[in-house]
Amino acid sequence: PDVIIEAQFDDNDAEHGQDHLQDMLTDDIKKLSLDTGEKGKAAEFSGVQRTKQDDGPKANDPRLLPDEFLQRTAKVVYILEKKHSRAATGFIKLLADRNSELFKRCAMFSPVDHRVPRVYVPLADCPADFVSKPEAYSQMLFICRIVDWKEDSNFASGQLCKSLGQAGEIEPESEGILTEYGVDFSDFSPEVLECLPQNLPWVISPEELAKRRDLR
Repeated sequence: PDVIIEAQFDDNDAEHGQDHLQDMLTDDIKKLSLDTGEKGKAAEFSGVQRTKQDDGPKANDPRLLPDEFLQRTAKVVYILEKKHSRAATGFIKLLADRNSELFKRCAMFSPVDHRVPRVYVPLADCPADFVSKPEAYSQMLFICRIVDWKEDSNFASGQLCKSLGQAGEIEPESEGILTEYGVDFSDFSPEVLECLPQNLPWVISPEELAKRRDLR
C-alpha cells in the first residue's frame, strides 16, 4: 500500500532550507516502507529517491500545494470583549474530598448550562447551615458570577450572588435566565413611568385605531 507522510511546516523550515524538510521526509519513508528483510536495499532506494527529488521540483513543499489541500490554523492572541455575562444559574454542593484543605474553604457550584465550567465558591457566600445540612439546598437555585479562571485549574473561581428559590418554579427559573443573558429586569424608573398616560383608564382613540394595524 501507498505510504502517506504528513508534515507540518512553519517558519523554522524556511530558515533551515528545504533540504532539512527533504531529509525528514526521506527518513520517514525509509522507516515506514521497509522491513528488516529489506534493509540491504535501503541505501539504494534512498539514494535514487533523493537524487530524483533533488533534480526535480520540490513537490513536497506545503507552500506549493493548492489552497483546497491546506488546513488553515490560527491562535487567539487577545480577548477584545467579554460577551458572556459571567453569571450562571446552578446548584451548590460540598466537595467530594472532605479531608482536603479546600473543603474547609470552598463549595462546588454546578451550573445548569453545561457550557459553563464548574466553579469554586467561598463557603462564606453559602447559607450559614449549608455545611451541616447540604441536602436542604440540593434543589435550591443560586446565581453565581465567575470572577477568575486560572490556567492550571480545571474549575473557575466565583462568588454566589443570591438565592433564587426552588428549581422548577417559574419565577426563579425566569430570573436565572434573564440574569445569565444580562437582561435588566428591574422596575422602571419614575422618569420612564412619567412617559405613560397619567389619565386612567386610558383608551386608544378611534383616530389612532384607524392608523394602526390590529394584531389582537
